[in-house]
Amino acid sequence: MSEQSPHQPDPELAAHDEQPHWLVRPSTIRLLWVVFVAILAGTVAAQLFVKPHASFGIDGWMGFAAVFGFLSCAVMVVAAKLVGFVLKRGEDHYEH
Repeated sequence: MSEQSPHQPDPELAAHDEQPHWLVRPSTIRLLWVVFVAILAGTVAAQLFVKPHASFGIDGWMGFAAVFGFLSCAVMVVAAKLVGFVLKRGEDHYEH
């Protein structure tokens, strides 16, 4: 009973014939980067036409929100890595 019925495709062969998911194709990744960079550049360029209402002086600088957002994201990634190192357990932690 190890043979497959004629109407069911072999799963191993089907996996090789399928196209990769659209989000992992190199052309899609490149397109997403271009779109994201264009949106980010557009939001920074919008400050040429719309004056930000600065509360502290530095937040009125051109591109401050983009730089602040990037640095905040980078700090969160580093903090998450540090928390991961602190909370990491050995491979045999639950075997004792």
